[in-house]
Amino acid sequence: MGIKRWYGLIGLLSLLGFVGVFTGERYFLGFFAFAVDFEYFFLPSDEMVEQYMNRSAARGFVAGMLVMAAVTVGSLLIGQQSSPALLTGCVAGWAAAVIAQALSAAYYGFREKQGAKE
Repeated sequence: MGIKRWYGLIGLLSLLGFVGVFTGERYFLGFFAFAVDFEYFFLPSDEMVEQYMNRSAARGFVAGMLVMAAVTVGSLLIGQQSSPALLTGCVAGWAAAVIAQALSAAYYGFREKQGAKE
């Protein structure tokens, strides 16, 4: 299975959005945003797609780790206990990683489509 297919499987996270539909936990509705990742099943396979997805994933990882560390340390400095501070840092780091990866992939995808038109 190519790397592109693994990115398409990230779309399965959108199924967690149904938890928000069938329960009162509306925070789960945000998982529907992962449905856009199903598009990677239908993109033509080339090295450029794999390269920009790898770059996007690396940027997401680094952003997530930096935000997690900063939020955890910041929470500890304002007097939060260690376990809630770590949980807050993990949530913020995960959100930052997802946002950074998605924005980076969208940017590279847009650039590639613009280059194909020219």
